[in-house]
Amino acid sequence: MGSLFSIAAIVFWALCAAGIAWYASEVAKDVTYVTLADGRRQERSIPMVFKLLLPFVGNLDKLVSRPMFAKQIETADWMLVAAGFEGLISGREFVALKILCPIVLGAAWTVLIALLGAALPDSPFSAGFVPISLLGFALFYLQPMMWLRGALKKRHLAIMKALPFVLDILTLSVEAGMDFISALQRNCQSRKLDPLNEELLRMTKEIQVGSSRREALRNMADRVRQSDLRSVAFALIQADELGVSIGAILRIQSEQLRSRRFDRAEKLAHEAPTKMLGPLMLCIFPAVFIILLGPVLSQAMKGML
Repeated sequence: MGSLFSIAAIVFWALCAAGIAWYASEVAKDVTYVTLADGRRQERSIPMVFKLLLPFVGNLDKLVSRPMFAKQIETADWMLVAAGFEGLISGREFVALKILCPIVLGAAWTVLIALLGAALPDSPFSAGFVPISLLGFALFYLQPMMWLRGALKKRHLAIMKALPFVLDILTLSVEAGMDFISALQRNCQSRKLDPLNEELLRMTKEIQVGSSRREALRNMADRVRQSDLRSVAFALIQADELGVSIGAILRIQSEQLRSRRFDRAEKLAHEAPTKMLGPLMLCIFPAVFIILLGPVLSQAMKGML
């Protein structure tokens, strides 16, 4: 009777594992897209864990609708929009993922630690079962926000790198007699789709559907929240209000951005020796010590024996 029960348990767990593997393989085939302002779809990659758990976030709607999660949802909404994931994941879904990740992955992590502790009784997995399990829960809770911050930082960096070149192109176009909106449209058509081009494309579409140029620029600055782009947008808004030449403002902003880029590069160059000190002390010095003193210590050990 006991053997039949064991066989049934093995078959049950094998079927569960096969079902999970099939579900994961099907989800992995899905390609996630966001829809741009002109109707085109752009591929966006999200973690595999998010793809697996997104179909289940609806079960937590009542929980995340409570007032205690309102601030987290608001923060997640603007971060997802600024990172380029608008329409793909909502702030409510992201907060639900932050709850689901430690529950699902933390449970799997705890079972894995328990199995390792049972298989290796003298290992740290057995002695430190509770701390290791709690550490896993904490990491799985923090992982969604760490991913989102990384994606936002990457998008802001791409915008910062592309902005001076785009401003140069717009400056040349405006000074050659083209109006600002036509210069933006031509820039969006001629350049590849990068994060900055996507935001400029959305701004031009807002102007085409009836928004004023000031309102579209202000919306872009509030949506992206990247310091360089905000300064350019507010400078253009001020120039529009005061009637100053846009070409002159674009040229000044381009020079200022290049100056800031040089200052950032200079700052990073000054920080490099300090950052290299840690790897130098941990890796290079011990290796040199072993290479130089290894033969001496070997001879000394042989003399003692």
